[in-house]
Amino acid sequence: MSRLKQITNSANQKGRKLLIPYLVAGDPNKETTIDLMHALVSNGADIIELGIPFSDPSSDGEVIQSSIERSLRKGTSLNDTLDIVANFRARNEVTPIVLMGYLNPVEIMGIDNFVRRAQKDGVDGVLMVDMPPAEAGVLNAKLKEANVDSIFLVAPTTTQERVKSILNMTSGYVYYVSLKGVTGASITDVDEVERNVSALRTSTDLPIVVGFGIKDGKSAKEMARVSDGVIVGSALVNKIASLTSHEKLSAEDIKNSTNIIKEIREELDLDNEVVDEECL
Repeated sequence: MSRLKQITNSANQKGRKLLIPYLVAGDPNKETTIDLMHALVSNGADIIELGIPFSDPSSDGEVIQSSIERSLRKGTSLNDTLDIVANFRARNEVTPIVLMGYLNPVEIMGIDNFVRRAQKDGVDGVLMVDMPPAEAGVLNAKLKEANVDSIFLVAPTTTQERVKSILNMTSGYVYYVSLKGVTGASITDVDEVERNVSALRTSTDLPIVVGFGIKDGKSAKEMARVSDGVIVGSALVNKIASLTSHEKLSAEDIKNSTNIIKEIREELDLDNEVVDEECL
């Protein structure tokens, strides 16, 4: 059983909402990214999405674009991103890692080489933001052979026909985009998210997690109540941005920049404890 399957099954059995932070590989540097990943796990992350730096991150808002630019200025590549995963695995063989990014770096590396490296270095899932299902067949098949999950985005504007083709290829979990726009925007219609997630549930048994617009404990709880978990991106990346002004990073700096995940975890678990008490 894959790490993603183990974690999502365990969360479902415990009634625990999945908490999935996103950060960009190489921001502020490669070594610190590894420290940040371990800190995120300590603060309650169930899965980590690790962003692959790319020069044209068209689906990302200003905060994540700036993080990617900082990483690229340090020369971070897809090879470096995979090295980060391998180094993380030296101390953590349990927490699933999902690589999230754009197809161009994978095509430059070569699909076969990418899949081999992903499997060897301990990647559990791959999400290519700009890869439509109709063009995903080769990569999807090779990832499946390597026991690496393929994860796709479903947006409020996704047609039913496209949803069906997406779900036919998706494993691990479904990433539901809570709003129309780029990362960093705010959720304006919780009822619409609930309706769309409920509609998705009729077509898949996979966990459905909500991303885009999760800024704090309050928004995380709202989205977790209508889904199986939440993805926290821009709010965390914005905290990490403060590390670039430090000449030398301390454990306290790492702690301060990742505390938002601890706070959200506590909010989600508190909500779950209330439900548990009501069931007694």
